[in-house]
Amino acid sequence: MEQVLDLFRLNGRPVSCDPYGEGHINLTFLAVTDTGKRYILQRLSRAAFHDIPGLMGNVAAVTEFLAARSPDPRSSLHLIPTLDGRSFCRDSEGEFWRVYDFVEDSLCLQTPETPEDFYQSAVAFGQFQCRLRDFPAETLCETIPNFHNTPDRYRKFHLAVDADAAGRLSSVLPEVRFLLEREEKAGTLQRLREGGELPVRVTHNDTKLNNVMLDAVTRKALCVIDLDTVMPGLVAYDFGDSIRFGASTAPEDEKDLSRVEMSLDLYETYARGFIPACGGLTAAELESLPLGAWTMTLENGLRFLTDYLEGDHYYHITRPEHNLDRCRTQLKLVSDMEQKWDPMTAIIRSFQP
Repeated sequence: MEQVLDLFRLNGRPVSCDPYGEGHINLTFLAVTDTGKRYILQRLSRAAFHDIPGLMGNVAAVTEFLAARSPDPRSSLHLIPTLDGRSFCRDSEGEFWRVYDFVEDSLCLQTPETPEDFYQSAVAFGQFQCRLRDFPAETLCETIPNFHNTPDRYRKFHLAVDADAAGRLSSVLPEVRFLLEREEKAGTLQRLREGGELPVRVTHNDTKLNNVMLDAVTRKALCVIDLDTVMPGLVAYDFGDSIRFGASTAPEDEKDLSRVEMSLDLYETYARGFIPACGGLTAAELESLPLGAWTMTLENGLRFLTDYLEGDHYYHITRPEHNLDRCRTQLKLVSDMEQKWDPMTAIIRSFQP
């Protein structure tokens, strides 16, 4: 670690470097120098990301853009350059590393402790959209190509069904039928994007609460972190994924489906924080937000079932039917959203000017 840290322009000499946080993709460490300055050191996952120079080009461009438009230095991540002025380095074993300033006097929650915490995460992601409104999204590379191209996700799902590589198809026919019945509607956002009816923006694509830093004293939104999946996309993606994960009344892998529903109260809380913070959303974008929640939830159920049919090679599991349980919670949420479609739509329309 010391050899890697010596390649970056740190304030002082490193005196400690310890594992930090609860991330599952990159390896993260907290480094401290003899001046007391703290930094986040990360080793990027080559398994998850196949174009790390492109990814880091995205991160550097977005963080620089945000920093130039943010009054509080803590409202944006700050990359520490290497000795030769780059945003990352590569060690002798081919691993990629980067360093950020540590966001002082902040906290990161895995789950909201109060509805206000969920509201503040909405404000953070809304502000992220707003501050990047004038950023040329088309200049960003796709760190994960076709990430939210739902028709392409269905293409892979059909291949998994036809192959039945793990011999599990006969046990999941109701789930397969559920997904196939909704395939046409599930492609709506992609068609609207391709047709130019929804503007392409800079999107985060992993809008969970634990990717937001809150002020440790005021509990107000500070900044958005984990920018590895920042890509061109639709505002409905970020809104929808937040609802899928944050407005559910049960964990993502809950086995008792009677506990799973989408809370309209939490949906309204998030919309109340996100939409005003975004500012300037088009009428079409506002109308797309409920569909974003439905589509992102269905898409994740599709991905979980695809992985289950293929033998659980993508998502980490802790039990044999873990991915199937995850799939079923998503499909239960989809069904619940369909039952609550009118109030979901009414809540969004209440924010129209």
